[in-house]
Amino acid sequence: MELYLMNRQHGRMILESVENGPLIWPMIEENVVTRPKKYYELSATEVIQADCDVKATNIILQGLLLEVYALFSNHQIAKELWKRIQLLMQGTSLMKQERECKLYDEFNKFCYKKKETLHDFSNKFWYACVTSPTLTILQ
Repeated sequence: MELYLMNRQHGRMILESVENGPLIWPMIEENVVTRPKKYYELSATEVIQADCDVKATNIILQGLLLEVYALFSNHQIAKELWKRIQLLMQGTSLMKQERECKLYDEFNKFCYKKKETLHDFSNKFWYACVTSPTLTILQ
């Protein structure tokens, strides 16, 4: 993600929004009441940072699967969103390794052995395709 963000305009600010949280909007005192500044009252740098906060959240949401997006689409703060997604996806790399191991096992069924005839290899191939629940024969 860092490489992608660094290639964008204001990439450092977007990344900081993910890592450190959003801009804390400055307060203004008006008629003895303290309130946060409105968007149009922000300085040029603060406007850019506020926009980067929104971009950070959008970038993270765009990279999600639809099922995961439905879980997190209501989060507004990129830092919170990123932490929760990381927790959800912790087991994903382990599952990927497991799938790769199974794929290698399936591949080994199709390796050609020395002194094996083409007919023997063809029979072995068709038997593996018919008996394997994970393989489907394309027609």
